[in-house]
Order: sequence, then C-alpha cells, then structure tokens
Amino acid sequence: MADGAGFVHRRLSIVDLEGGAQPIRSGDAALVANGEIYNDPALRARLTDARFATGSDCEPALHLWQREGYGYARELRGMYAIGLVRHGNGRHEMALSRDPFGIKPLYVARFEGGIAFASEPEALLAAGLGRREVRPEARDELLQLQFTTGRDTIYPGIRRVLPGETLHLADGALVERRRETALSVAEADEPLDEEEALARLDSALLDSVAVHQRADVPLGLFLSGGIDSAAVLGAMARLGIRRPMAWTARFDVPGAADETERARVMARSVEASHAVLTITREMVWRALPRIVACVDDPVADYAIIPTWFLAREAARDVKVVLSGEGGDELFAGYGRYRRVMRPWWRGGRAPYRQGALAGLGVLRPGRRRGWRDGIAAAELTAGAGASRLRAVQALDVEEWLPNDLLIKLDRCLMAHGVEGRTPLLDPAVAGVAWSLPDGMRVRDKSGKWLLRRWVERHVPGVEPFAHKQGFTVPVGEWIMAEGKRLGALVAEQPCIAQVAHPERVRALFCKASSGRARRAAWHLLFYALWYRVHIEQVAGEGDVFSVLSRRDG
Repeated sequence: MADGAGFVHRRLSIVDLEGGAQPIRSGDAALVANGEIYNDPALRARLTDARFATGSDCEPALHLWQREGYGYARELRGMYAIGLVRHGNGRHEMALSRDPFGIKPLYVARFEGGIAFASEPEALLAAGLGRREVRPEARDELLQLQFTTGRDTIYPGIRRVLPGETLHLADGALVERRRETALSVAEADEPLDEEEALARLDSALLDSVAVHQRADVPLGLFLSGGIDSAAVLGAMARLGIRRPMAWTARFDVPGAADETERARVMARSVEASHAVLTITREMVWRALPRIVACVDDPVADYAIIPTWFLAREAARDVKVVLSGEGGDELFAGYGRYRRVMRPWWRGGRAPYRQGALAGLGVLRPGRRRGWRDGIAAAELTAGAGASRLRAVQALDVEEWLPNDLLIKLDRCLMAHGVEGRTPLLDPAVAGVAWSLPDGMRVRDKSGKWLLRRWVERHVPGVEPFAHKQGFTVPVGEWIMAEGKRLGALVAEQPCIAQVAHPERVRALFCKASSGRARRAAWHLLFYALWYRVHIEQVAGEGDVFSVLSRRDG
C-alpha cells in the first residue's frame, strides 16, 4: 500500500465469493475486515453517492468512514473487526473498530514509530511484536477464572481492542478512543405485558435470524438440547429455511450429560437434517494439542472440546454455522443469576468470588489474591445503578462473553475454515432482552423465562420448562482414567511448578472425578499444554502425552 502503512488479509469467502477480495479501496482510503455486516443492503441503499467496487458486505464501512468519520461504526449491524487507513497530505490516519459484543477479535501491538493489528495474537508474535511470555497477573487469572479480563492479554505488549471500541490513530499514534457497548444504548425496563413482550421478541428473533442466514455458501446450526439453539432453529423454520443441517455432540462416558434425544426432537419438529457426533476419550487425547494450539488467547473452558470437534464435522458440508451463544447472558439463563437475586441467608451470592484452585492446597503461597483484580474492576462499572440481576448480566456481557465464549467459538470454527454466527447477539434481540423487567427474565425458579415462553409457542414438541441436565463435558472422568500419568506430566512442567506444589498436583489428578478437583485439574492441564505450544513453541503434533513429554522447542 502507501508508504508507511500496509494491510495483509486472508479471506474466508462467504459473500461475493469472486469479487470481494480485500483490501477494498476507495480513493485514498482502504479497508480490511473480518466478519459480516448484516445491514449491508440498507447501507448501500442509503449511500447513494458512493461508488461501490465490490459486492462485499464489508465495503459500506469504508464509505461510511469517508463520509461520517470515526463515529461510522454506530451505523453497522454485525460482527466485525475492521481496519481502515487513509493517506493524504503526508499523513496516515487509521481507524480500528470491533463490534459491540466482541464477536470478532482484534488485537494491537505498538512498535517504534507505529502500531500493528491482527485478528490473533499469534500473528503479532510471529512478526516479532509483543513478547512470547506470560504476564503473571493474567496467568493467575486464567488458572482461577478460566479466562483473562480487560484490555491486556496474557502476552506483554499485546492488547485487545475492547468490544464496541473504535481507535482513531494518526501516523501510528493513538488520538482518540470511542466506545459504544452492546448494552449502552439499550432501553431500561418499561411496563410491558407478556403478549407485547412476546410479540417484540418474535419480531426481533425473526429479523435477526433472517439477516444472519444470508450467505453465498452452505449454512448449518449447532443444536444442543437447550433453549437458545431451539430458538434459533425455530426462527429458521418460521422463515421457511428448508431442512437446515444441524449437529449435536455427545460423550462416551456413562452418565455424562446427553442432549441427543432432545436435539433429535427439535430437529424432527422442523424437518432438519440432524447428525450426532460421539466424542471419546481417545479422540480428545489425540486432538487436544491441536485444540489448544488454536486458542492463542487462552480460554480454559472445557467446552472448547465439543466446539472444536463439531466444527471439524460441520466443515465437511458447510462454511457458516449458526449458534445460540448469548442467550444465557441476555435472557438470564445461568444459575448464578438466580443465586444473586436471593438474600444471603438463602444462599444468595455474587459470582466469581472463588477461584477454581481455591482451598485445594495446590498453589504456592502468594498465588491466591490478585486473580480477582480484573473482574473486580469490571464489577465497579458494569451495570452501574441496575438491579443485582442486571448488574451481573452486564458483567458477563462485558467480560465472560467476549473473553471466554466468543474466543472459544471464533478460534475453534475458524481453525476449520467455518464462520460462526450468533443471531441472539444482535442489537434487535439485545434491545428486547435488555428492556425486560427482571420478572420476565427469571420467574418461578426458571431463567430465560420469556425466551422459554417463545419456544413453547413456536417450536413444536419441545418442553422448554422441563428440567434440563447441565451440559458438562466429562473431563474429570477422562483425566481420572489417566490420572497418574497425566498428573506426573503436568506436575513436572516448569510453568506449573512455578505456581503449584508438584506433589499436590499429582495427587489432584488422581481424584479429578470430583467437582472441584475436576475443574482444577482441567485448568492445570490446559495451561501446561497451552504454555508448551504457545510459549515454548513445542509442535502441537501428536497426542497430549507426547506433547507434554517432548523436549524439543
């Protein structure tokens, strides 16, 4: 490109397969983007004076920026990480923008005289930007919380662009930050009866799923036995999308959570083509190094396992998958939301108060306090002035959603060349969800009350108020089957010995089938493997045992 600025882009073609190559140029400006702009048709119709060079849904962002400046992103409806540059009068101006929910990742690193950005930290590290080390504060946070919070990543020198943020840069220097979060423009709760609320939700869901299913390539759905994916599937059926392809995961462990039958009922009710994938312990141990290799911004969420395998399976047939992420956060589905509404004498408590390794005697002294600093800082601002329920939901939308669930979804799907779309994380749906009074979120011990009522009405054969077994990946049982061997390998890793007592780590892995020990053992295993692959750069080839025991770097 122009002197002093350059773009590199690798494209997963979804819209305008032949003509949508990037960078896209207009006059002295250019754009690269990762994601989808769902209101592309409306923007094109409004930008009557623009000369469009492609059919790409991302091109309107370039013309909006040229016309409206750094507030351009508020016009966009979609998931995106965008880089824009303009060169004139001997000066470079740049904008970096990320969608309000943080569905698409965006990272920046400074270097002498400028700034670099990428969709993954690994790209910046490979370019010699940032340091292939870990910040102790982020490491402790990851081990206890399973994700890292805020702007700083685990790597010194690499930072996140926050969800909803636009950075204005000139000649490599930051001039201004603007931010409009997913909930900042949502309405407060208002007097609303059930029928009116259901009508608004119906309109928003159909509108969102309609725009999310636009693609020039085949499309499918991840289908659990839960309410969120049932709502997406039901909306697809209402829109006349015929025989969508759907995938469900199950596990080979007796007694493990199995949503297969509920998913089958949902699929049959709308005549979806349904496939069930059984994940075994042997599959996990063979693939885990590759799974961890795709999560360079670390997330010790064991749901990466089924997500990665489902993505691999779906990639044989489709390039776009819809998913139900966001339903719990927006409509109040988690048990922690119901707990926070109770008084303390009835077991009420706020979330994120106890770390995964707390009270197990595994950590060395001094590793027990600072892990809460990031989440505590977010608690001070998220949902300020709102009810206790809404404040905790806002905290999850601010931190848990973009830094855990959406990283997991993005990395696992993109590792297989599949784009993940989340129709529930849409301004239309969020506007309805956030306007609901607490009583339409949680009622009669049921979270997601209004969404359940919608599913009850519009998805035949589904019992949305029936008790649902939690979808828990049986990592404890898998670890226990190899507890002695795995515990020894994890305990001998220098990155683990630095923070934990090796002999206690070995003992922990031999009792990993119990609730707290299971989660703690998984976090330690994930971190040990992640450190090997991303910091020590041990090749992620071979099974988990060979990667942890290998001595090459």
